[in-house]
Amino acid sequence: MSTSLESKKGLNTGSLGLVASVALGVSVIAPAYTLTASVAYVAQEVGPQMPAIFLIGFIPMLLVAFGYRELNADTPDSGTSFTWATKAFGPYVGFMGGWGLIAATVIVLSNLAAIAVDFLYLALAQITGNDSIADLTNNDAINIATCTAFVAIAVYICYRGIEATRPIQYFLVSFQVLVLIVFIIAAIAGSGGADASSDLSFSWSWFNPFEIDSFSAVAAGVSLSIFVYWGWDTCLTLNEETDGAESTPGKAAVLTVTVVVALYLLIAVAVLLFAGLGDTGLGMNNSEIADNVFVALASPVLGPLAVLMSLAVLTSSAASLQSTFLSPTRTMLAMGHYDALPKRYAGVHPTYKSPVYATIVAGAVTAIFYGVMRLVSTSVLQDTILTLGIMICFYYGITAFSCVWYFRKSAFTSARHFALRFLSPLLGGIALTVVFVKTLIDSADPDSGSGSSVFGLGMVFVIGVGIIVLGALIMVYMRITRPDFFEGRTLNEETQIFEDPSGLA
Repeated sequence: MSTSLESKKGLNTGSLGLVASVALGVSVIAPAYTLTASVAYVAQEVGPQMPAIFLIGFIPMLLVAFGYRELNADTPDSGTSFTWATKAFGPYVGFMGGWGLIAATVIVLSNLAAIAVDFLYLALAQITGNDSIADLTNNDAINIATCTAFVAIAVYICYRGIEATRPIQYFLVSFQVLVLIVFIIAAIAGSGGADASSDLSFSWSWFNPFEIDSFSAVAAGVSLSIFVYWGWDTCLTLNEETDGAESTPGKAAVLTVTVVVALYLLIAVAVLLFAGLGDTGLGMNNSEIADNVFVALASPVLGPLAVLMSLAVLTSSAASLQSTFLSPTRTMLAMGHYDALPKRYAGVHPTYKSPVYATIVAGAVTAIFYGVMRLVSTSVLQDTILTLGIMICFYYGITAFSCVWYFRKSAFTSARHFALRFLSPLLGGIALTVVFVKTLIDSADPDSGSGSSVFGLGMVFVIGVGIIVLGALIMVYMRITRPDFFEGRTLNEETQIFEDPSGLA
């Protein structure tokens, strides 16, 4: 299928190359942010097998990424999971796939803003020497107001389009990766020193998942590790704006996931060697440092350069906050384009070529969601990270199975097709489904996550199931008010996304 014709959605076609796509993928994953928000929780679940969990979490991501690449080569559409699931399984599964992606990004956007707030005030405290400034993040009113300001800035940049996004991302991504490399070197070099708290010595058994005590711990650890890889599919969401839409986004996604896993494994080893697994001080089982591990580790590891880590996490979360908006807004754009959402979601700015209405809505919902979670959860970060794992498994799983079914007629025509169109996405989808079900069951326990509960059910379970039910209710409403999509008149298995002469695409 040729993609030489301009996308009928009005996006800025051909504006991204392979390097820019990878930079945006890494930006959305936001290594500095994801690690400071999750590495302690992973360690608490699986102990020294943290590197093993990062490897296990990487495997389904890579398998699913192969499926994404095949789907994108066939149908390079900004709706990604929504479009592909609709063409494979019909409008109802497609709608829920799109909803899962949107919900996951709203959750992570709220987390990104929260981390940005924490490290903004920490960096200001370190720069000014006034430690009391760091405590401002604990004031709910100040925290929510600052978070809203970060979201507003990100919305404005995204509103200005992909051309405004790209140069900012090059600098911010390079900075955070460089600081993380410096941190890894310093932590490993300083292990065993006076500032270190670990009594662990390096062991290859850390990479052995069979030494983890229980399957529940594996499932919880994988759910958390999936969170740290999430975001590579943004490379695919921007396919209509990428030069070489059939091949470049898929290459960028696989390259992004592969590069990031190496960085995570090095961080996991460095943290274990320097901080260890104690329940006091710098230990990863100390609940007081779990939400922001790099706050505690920055000074002992980097000394006078500690402010660089604060700035790295701040820029990581801020950059990802901005780039992560690209994914849900393009999905909402596609859903509006094909009449699964009101047509105003398909609106594109005539100059900036960006989804105007979808961007504003995504920003507003993110700010509201964070404000509510800040007030009702005792540990908003932990609960939303675990919920995000549920939503990622939900829509990645739908997409993986969509690949298997969509290519069912060609999957056995060659060894390559069998591996990439059938076996890889099938295994990835099964793995994500198992984690999805196990995490839902475990999260129903009121003691799970932060320990917050509603009607005797864990907060993570309530949020996860509630989001899926809300999506189903919105789908029913759209089916009643806008039946064309649900009756297959705007998007179906036969729709030609780029070259449909009827004008549907």
